[in-house]
Amino acid sequence: MLQIPQPTDMCIITTYRCPMRCKMCNIWEHPTEKSKEITPEEIKRLPRVKFINLTGGEPFIREDLDKIAEVCFTKSPRVVISTSGWFEDRVIALAKQFPEIGIRISIEGLSCKNDELRGRPGGFDKGLRTLLTLKDMGLRDIGFGCTVSNNNSADMLSLYQLSKSLGLEFATAAFHNSYYFHKDDNVITNKEEVCGNFEKLVNMQLKENRPKSWFRAFFNMGLINYIEGNRRMLPCEAGLVNFFVEPYGDVYPCNGLEKRYWKESMGNIRETPSFQEIWEGEQAQKIREMVRKCPKNCWMVGTASPVMKKYLKHPLKWALKNKIRSLQGQPACLDKCRYDVGQDPDQAI
Repeated sequence: MLQIPQPTDMCIITTYRCPMRCKMCNIWEHPTEKSKEITPEEIKRLPRVKFINLTGGEPFIREDLDKIAEVCFTKSPRVVISTSGWFEDRVIALAKQFPEIGIRISIEGLSCKNDELRGRPGGFDKGLRTLLTLKDMGLRDIGFGCTVSNNNSADMLSLYQLSKSLGLEFATAAFHNSYYFHKDDNVITNKEEVCGNFEKLVNMQLKENRPKSWFRAFFNMGLINYIEGNRRMLPCEAGLVNFFVEPYGDVYPCNGLEKRYWKESMGNIRETPSFQEIWEGEQAQKIREMVRKCPKNCWMVGTASPVMKKYLKHPLKWALKNKIRSLQGQPACLDKCRYDVGQDPDQAI
């Protein structure tokens, strides 16, 4: 019998309800029914992993998020919540209850640009104020998350500098199309400008003394590669090393699926309460074969980070080589090569 490795990462989409009105995401137009969302008891059916991301919609719209977090800490030593920071008081209250929690507040630019892109005035102020409060409380795993689109890549660099001066984490993404975002027109048109700003970010991160920042530079090189339309540098192994659970209990390999290509779940934890039965079932194997030949070239942290860790020698070698170049005053070598680790040649073509 084929041995299926256990996943290392899982993402729980707690809700599709959201108070924001983001231009790059229409999830708020397709909210879940509160009474039908996944419960803490159902989350107990999920396996132990190394990392859990709680996301939405807006997770803090859930009034039982503390109970969800409590269950998640029995499943993983590290739990990070992605949030808009709109519900300041709820974020602070949860952080007091779980001081080891990670918080990433999505901020898409400086004040005017952020509020324009996220569709709610005052969002930047709320997010920054919440992060400053969390920092004063002594939380360590906190920071910004910035999704780059057509006209905020310059602000991304300012946010990076702000986060660095405050001693906060800084995570990046480039907008994608998927069923999850309900978007099919998220396309970066000013590629030269955006990639140029990502290249500046890569070189700034390599100047840092933290190895974690050097690996983030590798990830950001992958975003340049994605924006340019190239094939992934490392394979997508969604549904093998990671999985997503959406609010109605379906288990998906990732949140980047699109119906125009394919979209199938591996199973539903409400219909099949044994997660192991789902994970080792025929449908899950079918999904993994579809992932191996998936035509998309997504580069999102949920699917890139696990394979960067799995095939560590490749990002490590790149990071060390380019850290030396940085110390010598030379720019990073953005070779963006496709590392052959046995991936299917039909993936992302």
